[in-house]
Amino acid sequence: MTKKEVTQLSYEIIGLAIKVHKNLGPGLLESIYEECLKYELLKNGYEVKQQFIVPIIYEGLEMKTRLVADLLVNDCIVIELKAQEETLPVHEAQLLTYMKVLKKPQGLLINFFTTNITKSLKPLVNEYFTQLPD
Repeated sequence: MTKKEVTQLSYEIIGLAIKVHKNLGPGLLESIYEECLKYELLKNGYEVKQQFIVPIIYEGLEMKTRLVADLLVNDCIVIELKAQEETLPVHEAQLLTYMKVLKKPQGLLINFFTTNITKSLKPLVNEYFTQLPD
């Protein structure tokens, strides 16, 4: 993928998250938003992995862990969802770690517990994004 394609995919995902938020509003459980966003993504032709194990390799061995990411879209963008008053730096660090371990170029931290979802979402990129062709 190119930077432009990843960025376009990110915009499309954000648009679907906004649609889910407009339909449901704030105040529900994270799992409800996750299911609805997954539904919208699949309905629009995206490949989605949900609640999947993030493998941790330590000294060449895969550790038996229960590190679980919320969504992965088109094997490219990791989505971490929240439904709480505010996101914290630890949530960004968590998403950046998922992106690094999975070798994915972009992540979206989306908090549905807000009246304006565009002000509470954070797109994150890493070194894998900078290595993509323009």
